Amino acid sequence: MTTESHPDISHQSPWRLLGRALLLRCPNCGGRGLFHGFFKMKERCPNCGMLLERGESDYFIGAYTLNLIAVETLLAGVFLVVVVVTWPNPPWNALQYGGVALSIAGAVLCYPFAKTTWLAVDLIFRPPHREDFITRVK
Repeated sequence: MTTESHPDISHQSPWRLLGRALLLRCPNCGGRGLFHGFFKMKERCPNCGMLLERGESDYFIGAYTLNLIAVETLLAGVFLVVVVVTWPNPPWNALQYGGVALSIAGAVLCYPFAKTTWLAVDLIFRPPHREDFITRVK
């Protein structure tokens, strides 16, 4: 398949793109296998051939930002629930040390989701074009 046989892709539903991303699938086609291991994203989708790092060398700074926002939201939610449930004597030491542990674990566990979600957000605003797909020789 060559780039000439790939038409420009029309806008897809943002909910579909984000839903696929949250399942760690290619937001464009829904294909699996976007990662080498847990942290390293492949260069292209193994199913549709779309370039996964679309743009500059610092493309995934947005993913890091999403990861930070997700972890901070998780931490604030857990903190609020623990304080409300244990009021008037919240376990401040447990919250302090547990918060550090949750921040580290959350950052690690949310990382692949942040990368695919950032790709979906990018596809919402910049739908893929022929140039984003791999040229395959028959």
